[in-house]
Amino acid sequence: MTPSKIRAVARLWALALALSAALAAAGERWSAPLPIRGDWVAALVLLPPLAMALWLLVPWPQPGEGGESDPISEDTQA
Repeated sequence: MTPSKIRAVARLWALALALSAALAAAGERWSAPLPIRGDWVAALVLLPPLAMALWLLVPWPQPGEGGESDPISEDTQA
């Protein structure tokens, strides 16, 4: 890994750590506990994995099926 990539990963990790600390501090200062609503919990737990599964199951276009052209095949034909 190059030093620039290490710095980028470290910067992103530090940002995530700072956000986590800010959320934890906000949670400590919250005046009253939030009510647990089953429908919201189910949606927050189930929707992200379902969205990821749908994204993975959608057939992705193969090279040469239209859309963007394949620059490698264009170079070999010239």
